[in-house]
Amino acid sequence: MLHSLFFWSWLAAVALLTACSGYGPPDAVVGMGRIELVAQMGPPDMERHLNEGTRLEFPRGPYGKHTWFVYLDASGRATRTEQVLTEQNFNRIDAGMTQDDVRQLLGRPGEVQMLGRARGVVWNYRYENNSCNWFQVELSLQQQVRSAGYGEPPECRGHNDRSDE
Repeated sequence: MLHSLFFWSWLAAVALLTACSGYGPPDAVVGMGRIELVAQMGPPDMERHLNEGTRLEFPRGPYGKHTWFVYLDASGRATRTEQVLTEQNFNRIDAGMTQDDVRQLLGRPGEVQMLGRARGVVWNYRYENNSCNWFQVELSLQQQVRSAGYGEPPECRGHNDRSDE
């Protein structure tokens, strides 16, 4: 009962937050100014300064399955968008990469789990797929990728059990 109450409270909070801002970039984002973009999408999680301008990062986690990068030119106008939680980007994650390298490719993780015996952390990314999977990156205490791959998020565990038969 408590779990159900928590879920509906969380869902109501998300609905209120998303009423103020959009989940994804607006259709006519190219040419849009930073102020207008943030008014429609909400504040970015991260702003990275690049040689040619700025990149705003909009993760839609912890349960959202998208992270949007919006690129702005030097004058502050949007030039393009990119949804970065993709198989192509996951395949670019290799052992030895730094934590910042992963953030540059995928943005903020939806969930972080501590590993036992102070071995590091696991970053979890939900993403759009036909199975109930998420992408996981294991980081060492030195903030380097130890391993990466696919796993089953907690909300999917037990869905394939046939214990009611």
